[in-house]
Amino acid sequence: MTNIVDALRRSFPAEQFSTSEDTLHKYSVDEGPVRERIEPVGVLWAESVRDVQLAMSLAHAHTTPVVCRGAGTGVSGGAHATEGCLVLSLEKMNKILELHPSDEIARVEPGVINADLNAAAAEYGLMYAPDPASYKTSTIGGNIATNAGGLRCVKYGVTRDAVLALDIVLADGTLIRVGHRTLKGVAGYDLTGLFVGSEGTLGILVGATVRLRYLPVDTRTIAAFFPDVRSAAAGVLAIAAKRVQPAILELIDGGTLAQLDEQQGSALKARGECLLLVQADGHGASLEAEIIREVLAKLGADVTSETSEEADTLVELRRHSRGAEIDTVIRVGEDVAVPRSRLVEYVEELERIAEQCGVGLKVVAHAGDGNLHPTFWVPLTSSHLVPQLDAALDESVEVGLALGGTITGEHGIGQYKVRWLSWEQSPEVLEIQRRIKKLLDPKGLLNPGKALPEREVALPLV
Repeated sequence: MTNIVDALRRSFPAEQFSTSEDTLHKYSVDEGPVRERIEPVGVLWAESVRDVQLAMSLAHAHTTPVVCRGAGTGVSGGAHATEGCLVLSLEKMNKILELHPSDEIARVEPGVINADLNAAAAEYGLMYAPDPASYKTSTIGGNIATNAGGLRCVKYGVTRDAVLALDIVLADGTLIRVGHRTLKGVAGYDLTGLFVGSEGTLGILVGATVRLRYLPVDTRTIAAFFPDVRSAAAGVLAIAAKRVQPAILELIDGGTLAQLDEQQGSALKARGECLLLVQADGHGASLEAEIIREVLAKLGADVTSETSEEADTLVELRRHSRGAEIDTVIRVGEDVAVPRSRLVEYVEELERIAEQCGVGLKVVAHAGDGNLHPTFWVPLTSSHLVPQLDAALDESVEVGLALGGTITGEHGIGQYKVRWLSWEQSPEVLEIQRRIKKLLDPKGLLNPGKALPEREVALPLV
């Protein structure tokens, strides 16, 4: 009886399948933390839906686990290879199949780069709203798999809010289509919503119909420097009290400002201990920006003037302010989200945790929706403090949950956060999800060990 490698070699051209050492190493991980690097048995680059169906049929027949990936930009280990798995790359399925301006939709293959879809939509005065920090390199398929967020979430929502329909290949190679191409549609259970954010554990995404939004006719960006985080967070609530809905509302703490100064040669930290970046868009952008400036100035902020190229530049810097490669520190970070009203309280708790554990702290946040990206760090020369880093991270998650939050606002569970999921969800809820997984993937082949703890929990009898 042939093994999966022989079967794949017979079924696909040589250029689509590789077992070379370099390839296996490269495709064994994404950008998430690596606790143990495991290399796959092979890497297959699918070029069509039929390729994915054939690959899954072979994997099903040989009981081979399959880890699907796009650009590999995930930060939770959702695309890390697992023991004996095939890595199925969809990066070559990168066509925009349809862009319908009148219906404000696009149909895309999973390997389409987020920025490329936006560039195509912009020709018609439209945009694809979800904009994770990796938008220039991440794929739509990967964004859907993790229900990715981004800076514009506060106004336009996360990826799930932009997805209308999906084409999915199931674990045995069966192709199904769920959802609709209309902006409204409530027929049957919301299976589209079920697959969004499922991290490749329920099926392989091979096509998506997504909603487009109007490209703003005007944008106004404001940078407001505050003396402390508490004042900046008060600014977030003050903007909301004026019933102004910014497109972007970001908070950057003093530690991150100092890091940006070091990288960019700027002097941001000298202007305040915390920065709020606010962007208004649309026909009312100028009026909204005027209201925002007035509100923040009354709170004592140093606010940029009417037109500010600096503020626009800072937005781009913000997109890259977390996860920058720094060879002088060891760091761990997360994306806990808390109710917006608890933002200050959570930041204060993070500062307490960092001091108590003897580690450094930097915080950036999508302040408009309460999604924070705290990073705990120690110098590279202090590797003996790694246990304190882990302790700080664990406590930060516990505290976030105690404040009514969630362990992940936009990065997904992946492999790294599985250990925390039972802190947030009850045994009954976890078991329901396992049953759904068992129904759609009875052999447990799709991205094993990700998104859900594998331990079975018996539901109580009613």
